[in-house]
Amino acid sequence: MFERRTRKVELSAAGCELLPDVSTALDQLAQSCARVTKRKESPILTISAAPTFTNGWLVSRLAGFQLALPNIEVRLLLASTQLQSHFSNPEVDAAIAHGRAQAVDGIVADRLMSEELIPVCSPALVKTTGPLHELRDLSQITLLQVLPRMGQWRAWMSIAGISVVDPDRGPRFQSTPLALEAAMAGAGLALANRRFVAPHLENGRLIVPFDIDLPSEAQYYLLYRHKHAPDSAIAQFRRWLLGAIAEEQASEHIEYEAIYP
Repeated sequence: MFERRTRKVELSAAGCELLPDVSTALDQLAQSCARVTKRKESPILTISAAPTFTNGWLVSRLAGFQLALPNIEVRLLLASTQLQSHFSNPEVDAAIAHGRAQAVDGIVADRLMSEELIPVCSPALVKTTGPLHELRDLSQITLLQVLPRMGQWRAWMSIAGISVVDPDRGPRFQSTPLALEAAMAGAGLALANRRFVAPHLENGRLIVPFDIDLPSEAQYYLLYRHKHAPDSAIAQFRRWLLGAIAEEQASEHIEYEAIYP
């Protein structure tokens, strides 16, 4: 690889040819060592999560996790669609998914919570259209649809016993958080998880014009690779997450009546 001169050593032709590949390999090795060293000093937990769960529940509670376990650095990634494979990114340690379809090939699924869907809208919408006294009044209201969850309005109307309104009409959004933003802006009526919109109902940004729940068969799950279950960061996050949800479910008993401002 080297040729010795009188007072110096130079790369041979073969050494010059190998130099770029060897340099790249050494750089990658150095980066890998740095990541391992940092992980030992401050474990990094990368979580891929469904946008609805993230915006509706997780983000507002992450501060509590960081206070309880300040040694773990959390990196939160949003799944772009409901069908995105959370573990297609090899850096993802755990995922929070709507449904357990991805719990295959050594993936463990811990149930987190179920859904109760209710119709919500802005008080400003009711001031514009007038109070919604009867279910048939829905014919006057724009229904906000969520593309990955088409069919929810049809299911809700079936529970409510209404058949005179087209359940598939209205603008369509990529995610529930986007549909909720539109609802709060007065664009129409959205279906949302009662638990996730509780803060907006409490502060009056949203109201429930018809207090009819649509129990959903879908659940939210915490997913992680079985072989990584002993990992300290995953185990601690799992313990905190399940504990926080259990504590909340034990203490909550909130009812929102169909009251207009």
